[in-house]
Amino acid sequence: MWRASGQLFVHVARKRILSGPWDRPAAFMSTLLINQPQYAWLKELGLREENEGVYNGSWGGRGEVITTYCPANNEPIARVRQASAADYEETVKKAREAWRIWADIPAPKRGEIVRQIGDALREKIQVLGSLVSLEMGKILVEGVGEVQEYVDICDYAVGLSRMIGGPILPSERPGHALIEQWNPVGLVGIITAFNFPVAVYGWNNAIAMICGNACLWKGAPTTSLISVAVTKIIAKVLEDNKLPGAICSLTCGGADIGTAMAKDEQVNLLSFTGSTQVGKQVALMVQERFGRSLLELGGNNAIIAFEDADLSLVVPSALFAAVGTAGQRCTTARRLFLHESIHDEVVNRLTKAYAQIRVGNPWDANVLYGPLHTKQAVSMFLGAVEEAKKEGGTVVYGGKVMDRPGNYVEPTIVTGLDHSASIVHTETFAPILYVFKFKNEDEVFAWNNEVKQGLSSSIFTKDLGRIFRWLGPKGSDCGIVNVNIPTSGAEIGGAFVPSTTVRTFLWPKESSFSKSALCRPFKSFRHCCNSSEEEGNES
Repeated sequence: MWRASGQLFVHVARKRILSGPWDRPAAFMSTLLINQPQYAWLKELGLREENEGVYNGSWGGRGEVITTYCPANNEPIARVRQASAADYEETVKKAREAWRIWADIPAPKRGEIVRQIGDALREKIQVLGSLVSLEMGKILVEGVGEVQEYVDICDYAVGLSRMIGGPILPSERPGHALIEQWNPVGLVGIITAFNFPVAVYGWNNAIAMICGNACLWKGAPTTSLISVAVTKIIAKVLEDNKLPGAICSLTCGGADIGTAMAKDEQVNLLSFTGSTQVGKQVALMVQERFGRSLLELGGNNAIIAFEDADLSLVVPSALFAAVGTAGQRCTTARRLFLHESIHDEVVNRLTKAYAQIRVGNPWDANVLYGPLHTKQAVSMFLGAVEEAKKEGGTVVYGGKVMDRPGNYVEPTIVTGLDHSASIVHTETFAPILYVFKFKNEDEVFAWNNEVKQGLSSSIFTKDLGRIFRWLGPKGSDCGIVNVNIPTSGAEIGGAFVPSTTVRTFLWPKESSFSKSALCRPFKSFRHCCNSSEEEGNES
């Protein structure tokens, strides 16, 4: 679920990554948030002023030291020492050694370890969720909810650990049977983004582990403290079970580490979450060595509201989908298509609803809207607003930077653009919602599908025939196809939930090349062996 452009695998502006204690006054040391009494809870996660960002059974790191910042005030939180090239090579070696031990453990027992990881996360859910809120910038309820998603996928994986198998098929040869067996791939590299710094790793890690794989994680540099804190929780579980810590390794770093993972033949499967632009580079590097990859990339998601839509559902759903996480979700609604008969009323209601959004420090319980993650994101927001104006759009709400500390921008609504405008077809990772009028079903279904991405989509209607056309081959071409709910909010492990239909998580077009928790997910993290066996005769 991330998107940012720039140097390969670097999720922030280089200027921010390189900032460190050497270019700040001596007083800087005492201004780290971790040293202030109100943030003493950070130490409950094992964090310090300077943290080691490499874990392979022991903690270390010989790379550069970076400082992470709180997006709500741009104050420094703490420092993390990144991995060097030598650290990376050593960690891969230890991870592959650990895999040989882990792969021999029966799958149900691996599931028991994953269950314990889920329980350990439950115990730290509030404090870890608070760290997500502090370092990433999402509101507290979303930070805690993200940790809960990791817990949920652990629960799902525990059950899956007893269900991994392949069919026994009839052979055309007498006295023989065909056996399909699925084995672990080996070492799974996981590169995650800033916007879901816990959940995305969890989705990959829990399934990969019960499948018998070791994991090597590189998170976004701007959320390095979260990567360290999560790894400490997992490491304790592995240690308590007398298992190698390198089963779940960590190498904090930037472009150099990400590129090394993509090119490394010892990384048997690489799961990457990031922008489409960078994802293409990842795919090419992995494919060049005939490797395997899972890609979760961009989204340019649309909500369609027909003339029979329940507006009491449309307005809050559009607000939630467009403004949640300050527009920094892969499933954020960026286009809103309204039937011409309801367009003006919905825009009016939505504008009034936007004016009531509670803005503030993301860790305050009553706040619904927090900052963008970086100053670079603020600049991208302003650039997109100006481009929308140049292309004929009218800003009916927002469009400006808020006059307060941190990276706050106004949630924005733009009308009057043509559906084919270039800015509309550009994914801007910010809370900008483009609103359009449409006349009929065929027209708007085509508009939904005309963008390069195919992640999430939703319609609001009471017409059952239209719903089934929307779900059918001439309807939405997205992987997530919702009905009467927002574009955000996919669930773990189930395709059908009340008021929604989620087709699959094999997202087409430029949004993804992957499978996840819906359709025999273990297949993504294992490889298939087929054998013909002679059936033995009883004596």
